[in-house]
Amino acid sequence: MIINQWVPAAHKGDAIGDSARRVRDLLRTMGHDSELYALTIDDELKQDVCPFADAAARRGDLTIFHYALPSAMTAAFASLDSGRVLQYHNVTPAAYFAPFDPALFRLATLGREELATLAGRTDFALGDSEYNRQELESLGFERTGVFPIAVDTTRVTRAAARPSLEQILDDGLVNFLFVGRIAPNKKIEDIIKLAEVYKRYIDAYYRFIFVGRYDVVPRYYSMIRALMAEYRLLNDRFVFTGPVPDEELAVYYRHAAVYLSLSEHEGFCVPLVEAMAADVPVLAYSAAAVPDTLGGAGVQFAPKDLEYAAELLGALAFDDDLRARVIAGQRRRLADFSDARMTRELASVIHQLS
Repeated sequence: MIINQWVPAAHKGDAIGDSARRVRDLLRTMGHDSELYALTIDDELKQDVCPFADAAARRGDLTIFHYALPSAMTAAFASLDSGRVLQYHNVTPAAYFAPFDPALFRLATLGREELATLAGRTDFALGDSEYNRQELESLGFERTGVFPIAVDTTRVTRAAARPSLEQILDDGLVNFLFVGRIAPNKKIEDIIKLAEVYKRYIDAYYRFIFVGRYDVVPRYYSMIRALMAEYRLLNDRFVFTGPVPDEELAVYYRHAAVYLSLSEHEGFCVPLVEAMAADVPVLAYSAAAVPDTLGGAGVQFAPKDLEYAAELLGALAFDDDLRARVIAGQRRRLADFSDARMTRELASVIHQLS
């Protein structure tokens, strides 16, 4: 069977594109012909991903369309005769961008409107979390299911020596890690507020590290910096790295005492899986798809009481017995994202559509 995937943009390091390439490889291992097609392709992926302009993109017995933003692919997907599988990765609610970026506000608004046009025009609609599946159902998609993002955890678990970076991170401060875009739904301002509480009541020897782009919503990043100045926090205790290569990302995970998420909107949240794979205890605000991805693992809390969160952060950093129990639970959960499990889930989707 020919099973192709469409993704609007293929960027190395992007969760959706990386997942699609991994699924393609699993499909080939299962004996299917499979290619990945994209409108935009990074130069380093041009030998691995096919251009959407290729006529073969429309010749699949099944076509899996990864949706997260509006694009010309949406109408093309709806026009296919059959074999249409939508994989929904969620669109950040536009309200988060309203105070900071009108263009992103409009893009997110159009994204949800365009998604709704596919209701009744797919053979199967998959959310990569139960949270996303429920949203599809609320929009009128009748045949829905869950298929998680295929996370390549080897990029954060393979050993890579970065002596200078490791020396910086091994200076006696406790490292707390966040990975992802500096964007309003991630609620980075709440991490800054948590840091102030943590410093005041728990421990003064800390470092918060934010790995990921901080130029996506410039006005939001400026607000974060202004908040740090308001609290008179030490700039050298808050590291915003920007994008980093996989080898450095692995070092940041390896030297993190706790992975921290205070995000209020996630469709899946790949770094939670990466943190579990790297044996970093997770402390996460329990919102949106975060409970789906963690599946009871890590330490989750709600409501968002930052004094309570600071106590949990300190316990995870310094209580070795608690850390061991949390890591053991995360290892059990990680088995649900194995290649074997993903292959079984793929086979089930294909069987239902055959």
